[in-house]
Amino acid sequence: MNARLPIVRRRTARGITAATAATLALALTACGSDGKSDDQGGGKKSDPAAVAGALDKPAEITFWSWVPNIEKTVALFEQKYPKVKVKVTNVGQSADEYTKLQAALKAGTGAPDVAQIEYFALPQFALTKQLINLADYGAASLQDKFAKSAWSQVNVGGGIYGIPQDTGPMAMFYRKDILDKLGATPPKTWAEVAELGRKIKAANPENFVTYVDPGDAGIGNSMIWQQDGKPYQVTGESTVTVKLKGDPGADKWAATWGQMLADKTVDTTPSWNDEWWKSMAAGKYALWMAGAWAPAVFQKNVPQSKGQWAVAPMPQGPDGAPASSENGGSAVAVTKQAKNKEASLAFAQWLNSDPEAVKSLNSDVGLFPATKALLEDPAFRNAEVPYFPGSKPNEVLAQMSEAVRPGWQYLPFQVYANSIFKDTIGQASKPGGDLPGALSTWQERIVSFGKDQGFTIK
Repeated sequence: MNARLPIVRRRTARGITAATAATLALALTACGSDGKSDDQGGGKKSDPAAVAGALDKPAEITFWSWVPNIEKTVALFEQKYPKVKVKVTNVGQSADEYTKLQAALKAGTGAPDVAQIEYFALPQFALTKQLINLADYGAASLQDKFAKSAWSQVNVGGGIYGIPQDTGPMAMFYRKDILDKLGATPPKTWAEVAELGRKIKAANPENFVTYVDPGDAGIGNSMIWQQDGKPYQVTGESTVTVKLKGDPGADKWAATWGQMLADKTVDTTPSWNDEWWKSMAAGKYALWMAGAWAPAVFQKNVPQSKGQWAVAPMPQGPDGAPASSENGGSAVAVTKQAKNKEASLAFAQWLNSDPEAVKSLNSDVGLFPATKALLEDPAFRNAEVPYFPGSKPNEVLAQMSEAVRPGWQYLPFQVYANSIFKDTIGQASKPGGDLPGALSTWQERIVSFGKDQGFTIK
């Protein structure tokens, strides 16, 4: 994957303040459903034939995206459909884009036709009826083209509010030289991760089995998801269940990581900075649990470690069943201000599901695929990655995509929930910290905010 993209996403997710997040939060009950289709009063429904036919008619589309090099894939689209012109605009990355997008949508002018929106932020725009329900335009027919985890994340409140673009199934990256020195093999369970941590600490007190970033809500949610947690549930447009404390997966995550923190086998440090990369290169950490974007990040930031790292499945539970989660990924949505909704959806569909486009997004842009066609392609799965000589990392990553646990949902105000992670879970992410208690604190603040925004919280 292009090394710049995941860095941008991680930094943005951690850097957003609660105040900024609050401005992004949308009061769904105030915008509640009136029982009409999304397009009644603001446009018209269409049929799949009209969507496909729109590509043969003159049209201009504006596309907001911060993904580096995506212009290369857009150029392929314009070559194939020369009557449709696409203007790609980078108005900022992640939260910066969302702030501008919300302002334009609220003002009723200035929004793009289509926009890149990360999965965790999609419900905020979907449930306020500011995005087109693509199911009204036949998008449900695309379901079988995408990985289950990707498709589930664009289904919000019973509608389809985006076309999946990329995914970030988690895997376990490990230092072969460190494990070989200890006579260890890649851990298959979290109990084995804990035991490996104790061996590492005994061999060198300055080293750790892995790290925890006290400000990274994205990885925190992904780890709870990986433990089969389902702490957030959304019913309809305004009823939300928040159960971080008492959710079996969240409790298991807190117990697992709480014990490793108590054992001082896990480092507690901010990541994605020069010091952290130096530590990664020096062998301070034996494991890195990360999304499928990690291979290119390694190549970009620690090229000197080529051949030292390998990839294995995420640790499993006592039942030994494969289990992963998503850590990253975006969809392309059509906004209510789209001047030509049919052409906009047709562009989004082609960009993210056409075989030529999907291969370009992977090879030219660096996005890990969301489509089954590429995930199941033997050439993709067996591809050699020079940074990992003698192995096939895409094979493991594709397996992890298949193993993403079902049933996860994000809050309609997930941006805010993530912004207070560092003040709740982050404060307890240290030796002696009370992670179970921090889950309760995080839940209390999320619930309070949701009620203030007009949600019914259970």
